[in-house]
Amino acid sequence: MTDHRGALLGPAEIRDLAGRLGVRPTKTWGQNFVHDGGTVRRIVRTAGVEAGERVVEVGPGLGSLTLGLLEAGASVVAVEIDPTLARQLPETVAGRSPELAERLTVVPGDALDVTELPGEAPTALVANLPYNVAVPVLLTFLERFDTLERVLVMVQSEVADRLAAAPGSKVYGVPSVKAAWYASARRAGTVGRSVFWPVPNVDSALVALERRDPPATTATREEVFAVVDAAFAQRRKTLRAALARTAGSGEAAERVLVAAGVDPSARGETLTVTDFARIAEAFAAQVTS
Repeated sequence: MTDHRGALLGPAEIRDLAGRLGVRPTKTWGQNFVHDGGTVRRIVRTAGVEAGERVVEVGPGLGSLTLGLLEAGASVVAVEIDPTLARQLPETVAGRSPELAERLTVVPGDALDVTELPGEAPTALVANLPYNVAVPVLLTFLERFDTLERVLVMVQSEVADRLAAAPGSKVYGVPSVKAAWYASARRAGTVGRSVFWPVPNVDSALVALERRDPPATTATREEVFAVVDAAFAQRRKTLRAALARTAGSGEAAERVLVAAGVDPSARGETLTVTDFARIAEAFAAQVTS
C-alpha cells in the first residue's frame, strides 16, 4: 500500500490554501479548520474507520479530515455548503494524493437539505461539525440515513456533554433524548483549541455514537419527539405542568402520565427515551379513546 502519511494539511498549507482561495472563515457557517495531522489521525482511529468503508463527512472545509479518512482507506462522500470549498476539495486531494482522488465524492449544498447521497450507502459519519448546526445535522443524518452504524463527530464541548448525558444530569435535555432514540452516545475525547484555524473561543470534544434500535413502541418518532420538546420547554416545571398544554389541562396531563407509569411530579430530565415513548403512547391512546 502506498504511504500517504505526508499528505495531510498543516498550518502553513491551511493558511496558504485559504489565502489563494480568498476564504475567510465565517461564523455563519461555523468554519474552524483543523490543521494538526496528529489530531486528524486520532479522530480517524477513534472512529474505527476501515479500508474500503464508505464514510460521509459533513463540512469538510479545506480537506484536513477528508485527507485523513482517505489515507485510512475509506471512500468519502463529503457534503460542503461553501461553494468555493466544495469546488476546491477534489483539486486539493488530487494535488496532494492523486491515488486517493477517485475515492472522493463531493456533494455541494446544505447538509440539512440533503435527502440522498450518491454511490454506496455510508456506514459511518465522521465530521468536524459546524458548531452552530451540530445537533440538527447529527439528528437529521441519523434519521435520513439508517445505514449509518456509527458516528464520530467533533462538536463544542458543551454540546458533547449534552449529547452524552444520562438521565438525571444537569445537562440532560432534548439533544440527549433525541440522540438516544437512535444510538448510544459517549464522549470520546477532548480536542485543544490550538489545532484549529482560526482558534475558536470554545473547547471542543469528540462524541461517539453507536446505532441501536429505537424503543419498542407503537408511537411514532414524531410523537415521541413532540413530547420531549414539550417536557423540556420549561425545565423547572413538573411533567404535569409542562405537558398541560399538550394534554389540554393539568388534570388530563396527569391522567396520561399515570397511564404511562410516570410520576406526574417528576421532571423531564429524569426520564429515559423509553419513558418518553410510553408517554407518547398514552397520549395516542387518550386521543383514540
